[in-house]
Amino acid sequence: MLKNKQIILGVTAGIASYKAVELLRLLTKAGADVHVIMTRSAQEFIAPLTFQTLSANPVHTELFNLIAEREIGHITLADRADLFIIAPATANVIGKIAAGIADDMLTTTVMATKAPVLIAPAMNVNMYTNPIYRDNEERLRGYGYLFVPPEKGALACGWEGEGKLASPESIFEAAVAAISPRDLRGQTILITAGPTREEIDPVRFISNHSSGKMGYALAKAAQRRGAQVILVSGPVNLPAPYGVELVRAESAREMQAAVMERSGHCTIIIKAAAVADYCPAVRSGLKIKKQSAELSLQLVKTPDILAGLGALEKRPFLVGFAAETGNLDEFATRKLKEKNADLIVANDVSQPDAGFNVDNNRARLFFRDGRILEYPLMSKDALAGLLLDVIGSEVTARLSS
Repeated sequence: MLKNKQIILGVTAGIASYKAVELLRLLTKAGADVHVIMTRSAQEFIAPLTFQTLSANPVHTELFNLIAEREIGHITLADRADLFIIAPATANVIGKIAAGIADDMLTTTVMATKAPVLIAPAMNVNMYTNPIYRDNEERLRGYGYLFVPPEKGALACGWEGEGKLASPESIFEAAVAAISPRDLRGQTILITAGPTREEIDPVRFISNHSSGKMGYALAKAAQRRGAQVILVSGPVNLPAPYGVELVRAESAREMQAAVMERSGHCTIIIKAAAVADYCPAVRSGLKIKKQSAELSLQLVKTPDILAGLGALEKRPFLVGFAAETGNLDEFATRKLKEKNADLIVANDVSQPDAGFNVDNNRARLFFRDGRILEYPLMSKDALAGLLLDVIGSEVTARLSS
């Protein structure tokens, strides 16, 4: 996703500068070529050699050092940048940039770059809420600078509140979004993910092997491309995607309520969740004790969320998923028609290398006009990007027809 991208990482003084090391690791792992600029005070917290070793590039600390003969350091770095990140960013450096002060390597390079600038503030909560700082941030936002808001928590100074540097994962996601195409800007996309749990009693439930990875990959990719994303998630062991509205749902009925409540505000709905088809007719209020005789459960159908969406008079562009173990084309085509969907993404979950609970997937796409598009085995992140390409094209075509 960041392969061959030139990223400048500015590191300013603060105890949170150790998190910049992890951010650097994430950026290089994604294929970026990272060049680090450290302020003089930042070097009091962490040695330049750490960043140099991990980036495989010299660390820039002095304004008047030349990168090579006839190359002026800050201009060369500014010109080559696809993205400029400052993490952590102190109130001091943000104030200097807002005032147009360029008196060191970092601020001079920021002043000279035309690349997007992403700032991750870290400071005492009173500094963060100071009206002078707020004015400086708003001024930079007005100029098009991007910000990753700090988190709330215990601060190194002993205070509690906003000012804690955002996690390296959140800054990384914001960085990817900053240089991704914004072709889904203006779209509100609701995505369902994961399994549902249908309780038998307080300790047992009916569920399936869905990990939620495909739906979460779609949510991350859509947010990066500028969409407003609502993720309705069953119980999964995945971190909440950055910049996404996350709604938790346990059962099929809870997921149905969450989806239908929000469907009127959406332009696209992607039903990637593996919703249980059946639930116990009666839930026992107490744990069912083991008996010598066999135990029978009466099951009833759960709400068909996809069909309910397809029946709406004014419905968004509707994408369903079909997890099958055979007769893929037959079942996917039938689902497309019966649920009144615009697109069905079908995959064979009996294959051990794709589908449920793994990082890879392969898919066959079924369209209303009879087209079929097939994607080979690839990571779910890669497949999410391709699916959004297709969905975006279909939505654009519908609007222009």
